[in-house]
Amino acid sequence: MKHTYSLVHLTDIACPPPAFIRTAAAAGYDAVSLRTIPMGLPGEVPHDITDRKLRAETLAACRETGIRINDTENVRIDDGVDVHRYEPHLEAAAELGIRHVLSNIWTADRGFYTEQFGELCRLAAVYGQDVNVEFVTWASVVNLRQTVELLREVALPNVGIVVDALHFYRSRVNLKELEGLPQEWFRFMHLCDTIREIPDDPEMLIHTGRKERLYPGEGAIDLKAILEKLPEDIVRGIEVPHVKRLEEIGFEEHARRALQSAKQCLE
Repeated sequence: MKHTYSLVHLTDIACPPPAFIRTAAAAGYDAVSLRTIPMGLPGEVPHDITDRKLRAETLAACRETGIRINDTENVRIDDGVDVHRYEPHLEAAAELGIRHVLSNIWTADRGFYTEQFGELCRLAAVYGQDVNVEFVTWASVVNLRQTVELLREVALPNVGIVVDALHFYRSRVNLKELEGLPQEWFRFMHLCDTIREIPDDPEMLIHTGRKERLYPGEGAIDLKAILEKLPEDIVRGIEVPHVKRLEEIGFEEHARRALQSAKQCLE
């Protein structure tokens, strides 16, 4: 079957959505995964599509190129958050036809994040969207086991899981943990690669995660083995932020090489 490849925004997070979409089209992708919900982090370049002008420009780029927006991020659940503050972002995303939303968990209070995640799912359902948890090695929900426990406790039909290959590997998830899970939980994933050694230092985990991911097939992650446990039609998001490569060869060529590497590695 023909697989769908999506270019994930973290690959060049400073690039505005319209330019990002055009670059993805030029590099041969089918879709994009955007970050249109600001996270309020230091140094963040926000691309907030509640802004009507940006939303219109983003829609125009999709129509011009034929690229679709597979998903958007990041609905961050942290201490004290009220997920209803994200409603304008979900509504704006729905206007762009976005049906998949990525979330992750940054508070250790299990009762609180379970309640907020459930409320977020009910809110997203109003706009015909599902909410997909990406476990992150340096976050609060760090592995597949914790994520599965959350989804089972919430027990709503529009929940899902994003398997990011980097976090899957660095959180030391066993492939067998994927067996027996509902296939409908897995709608899209993130592909990349990394070196064999797993850093103990959180700062190093963050650095490589945000600034130095390798192309699929360049490192130690058994991507084929992960994909064999997931639905065949899962959208293959490519997320390869690499500051040095962006500087040396530019965004479009970097994105093109990442896609070529993924296809050579996986198909």
